[in-house]
Amino acid sequence: MSEPFLAELALSEPIVFVDLETTGGSTSEHRITEVGVVEVGPTGVTRWSSLVDPQQPIPSFIQQLTGITNAMVRGAPTFEAIAPDLFARLDGKLFVAHNASFDRGFLRGEFRRVGISFDPDVLCTVRLSRALFPSEKRHGLDALVERHALVPSDRHRALADADLIWQFWQRLHGLVPLDVLRAQIERTTRRYRLAGDITEELLETAPAGCGVYAFYGDDDLPLYVGRSVRVRQRLRAHLTGERRSSKDSRLAQQVRRVEWRATGGELGAMLAEAQWIAALRPGHNRVPRATKSDPVGAPWPFQGPVVFEEREAASQACAFHVVDEWRYLGHAPSLAQAVELHAARATSGFELSTYRILQSHLARGLRMTPLNVAGAEPAAPVVSLD
Repeated sequence: MSEPFLAELALSEPIVFVDLETTGGSTSEHRITEVGVVEVGPTGVTRWSSLVDPQQPIPSFIQQLTGITNAMVRGAPTFEAIAPDLFARLDGKLFVAHNASFDRGFLRGEFRRVGISFDPDVLCTVRLSRALFPSEKRHGLDALVERHALVPSDRHRALADADLIWQFWQRLHGLVPLDVLRAQIERTTRRYRLAGDITEELLETAPAGCGVYAFYGDDDLPLYVGRSVRVRQRLRAHLTGERRSSKDSRLAQQVRRVEWRATGGELGAMLAEAQWIAALRPGHNRVPRATKSDPVGAPWPFQGPVVFEEREAASQACAFHVVDEWRYLGHAPSLAQAVELHAARATSGFELSTYRILQSHLARGLRMTPLNVAGAEPAAPVVSLD
């Protein structure tokens, strides 16, 4: 396959086509035995590969599959030895691989062990093939070789397989209109080089369970508020996942800062999300408007503040949500702390969003308990305040 095709590539940014061979499938237990890289950029195409001493035995079935034996890697450089050169080759380039999460995961783990942060933007050619050829059932590398007449030189060796991915990339330019190809590349690329202070390590600290989150852009302008039962997973989908629409792409490109709050349950997340939207008025949210039928105030049907209890499905952690005068004050892990929360945050003022949300849930049997009477029986639910 000829390579003077570069001037017509769908992307002008530098690209690396990468493949690894390893001692197994676990990034925590297994290690890399070979790295192959095909670099494509303004100066043309360059190839680089190296065997790697995994410092652990290669299982016999892996030796049979790849042809890489324990004898071959004995005396090869360790990953630590090749890390600076390899990082220089990969840094700042779009990382393209087949089943890319596997290759990225192994490299990220190896780089982390030697003190290097590795978070390239990633394009998986399995996902790209599925997006471009949805009627095809098989998208493995052997299927691509057969379907697109790719020319393998040495299957299951890193550089040879990286070159197959590069061949597939070139073939696509003759099979798919350039605008369609560019659109699908943008949609399926996962963006890990995040703006501002947002990093993979930061996202790891987000709540695994229920919560709300807010995105901010330049000059700390509020962009979007959302909620999820898996906040960390949802943030990754927004910021590093595939773009499902042009709106998703625009939002992800504008984000400079993110904040979040665990809410202890789904109803708590609904209440907190509505509060944040009303307070921040973010540009990518539709702010609910009051209608003629909405009250500007409503009588509070309890003698004082009340709580309702939620328990997260995943963690089974208990949360006591505090409400007073149709205003949501937050949640606490115990009734005693809920009393302290009320004392610290109690403010007056009718919240239409809280009223709307709780009205519908009270009608379905949500049970409230007076906050100031520990161990009291749940108060009778309010069905309607019309």
